[in-house]
Amino acid sequence: MGETTLNLEPLDATFGAIIRDIELSAISDGLEGLLHEAWIEYALLIFPGQFLTRPEQDDFARRFGDLEFEAAPITNIDGDGRVRSDSQDDVIKSLRGNQGWHHDSTYMPRQAKASVFSAEIVPASGAPTAWADMRAAYDALDDATRNQIEELSAYHSLYYSQERAGYLPTPNKEGGYDMYGYHDLTVSLRPLVKIHPETGRPNLLIGRHAYGIPGMDETESQGLLNRLSEGACRPPRLVEYQWTAGDAVLWDNRRLMHRGIPFDMTQPRRMWHTRIAGDVATEMAANHA
Repeated sequence: MGETTLNLEPLDATFGAIIRDIELSAISDGLEGLLHEAWIEYALLIFPGQFLTRPEQDDFARRFGDLEFEAAPITNIDGDGRVRSDSQDDVIKSLRGNQGWHHDSTYMPRQAKASVFSAEIVPASGAPTAWADMRAAYDALDDATRNQIEELSAYHSLYYSQERAGYLPTPNKEGGYDMYGYHDLTVSLRPLVKIHPETGRPNLLIGRHAYGIPGMDETESQGLLNRLSEGACRPPRLVEYQWTAGDAVLWDNRRLMHRGIPFDMTQPRRMWHTRIAGDVATEMAANHA
């Protein structure tokens, strides 16, 4: 690979590409620009065999924006190196909740821009991640549905999604929750159709955190959100990636939803997640702008 080219293999879907023969820990200025262009075009970039350290992963993520948080473990391994086995363990509840389709941080005042994810320990039986293309999902809608949702919004809450799935964590002494995302701020209100700030293209903005469309009763609102999600998250708008230790990925959270595929949680799995903060001008909730 030359200094100003990428060894890029598009996936058999509406998005996504594998990029080989590159060291994310030592990217030239020329390649940084090409990577950004590829990321905007393909939304999901997969980099096999990187084996990034946490500082290297964070440094790579910072090339795409300020960080919402630095590399954090997404794992079923506890601090003593043992696999968590209690189904009521708060970490296990969080992992199971993440098996529902979602965009990152839509429940925060500022939605995430992107994420970098890497694999350190992967179960022998597999533990894939899936992504779904919300731009292609919008494009596939009929005119009647587009007209119906054009001016609609929904609230986004981690309390809502985890409670609905039965995975709320254990309350602290004050009755609140100590895990990330459980805040006491106004519940974020976001449009069902998001215009991507860098492409100008419309994308669905839905997922498990979304509920309570203003102007609809609960049954009507949830029915519409379910129909949108069910139609969106299917081929050719779907990529499911089977991890190998050392792999890293970068995805555009403004265009893609993702979910963890259920796996054998008696086997150890450790991933690292660096979240890139959304731009204030474009990613703030309507009622937080």
